[in-house]
Amino acid sequence: MLNRCAEALFWIGRYMERAENHARLIDVHYHIQQEDDFREEGHKWSRLIDAIGAREEYLRQYDSFNEQDVLSFITLELGNTNSLFSCVHQARNNLRTLRQQLPSELWDIVNSFNLWLGDCTIADIMKSPHQFYQQIKERASMFLGAEESVMLRGNEWRFIESGRYLERAENTVRILQSVILSCRNKEQASIYTQLQAVLKSVSGYQAFRKYYADAVSPECILEFLIGSAAFPRSVRFSAQQLEEHLSRIEMEFADRGEGYERVLRQAGKIRSELDYMEKEDMEGDGVDDVLNELKNACLKLGRTMSSAFFQQEGIRI
Repeated sequence: MLNRCAEALFWIGRYMERAENHARLIDVHYHIQQEDDFREEGHKWSRLIDAIGAREEYLRQYDSFNEQDVLSFITLELGNTNSLFSCVHQARNNLRTLRQQLPSELWDIVNSFNLWLGDCTIADIMKSPHQFYQQIKERASMFLGAEESVMLRGNEWRFIESGRYLERAENTVRILQSVILSCRNKEQASIYTQLQAVLKSVSGYQAFRKYYADAVSPECILEFLIGSAAFPRSVRFSAQQLEEHLSRIEMEFADRGEGYERVLRQAGKIRSELDYMEKEDMEGDGVDDVLNELKNACLKLGRTMSSAFFQQEGIRI
């Protein structure tokens, strides 16, 4: 498999995961927008733009922050490289170049997803935002189900999964950062309410209660979303899966090279730090440092993977 094919596979995983995570982020926002800090119209919608790191790009097109403009920009704006439609569209374009190598079910699902989003308007979203973004999550889950069910467990699958879990870890961190920032200088009850919304948005509320029963606190929720080894959308679980997939990539040349070893070291470092993290590390202002370090580590790993796997013409992986 040529490195350009590996890159396309990696980004298919990232783009599909990013689309689902943006839908979940918007879901979080709707859960918590009734809080005091969110009652000012411009303020509450600007927070959503900040959460995906697109303030400058947004302000090039819009003069103010309101519900319709923000949802249109995040969801349907093809010119916004991180919009839902753009992510699905780019995943579809990457899949098109690999149609002969991948199961036809994957193409059918992503192509249909892309055509559906291309026909949607802001009016379709505003009829029922919850229902609309639920459909986004369901279509992304269809892709994941097909990928898990029919793909051979070779390098192609490993690269899609690597992209998916790196994106999932980074986005879980970003969701938590956006909520904690919005709760800065607020009462403990406000933090608890908004972290509960995060749990529900990642479909983790019942799983959390199973593990913690009545021991509900912001620290427990953070420990679960960051450090759980069993919950599939936690940062730790994502890091464990990412390291496993990277370590099982089969190289077609004898020497894996320093770049590959750096990738494994960085992935292993993220996983090991999460394995040995203490609950006390996530108390008070300490959680800001934890989340910043995790986000930076994910960004660094993504860059290292790019230089090790995708920018070496003529090398096969």
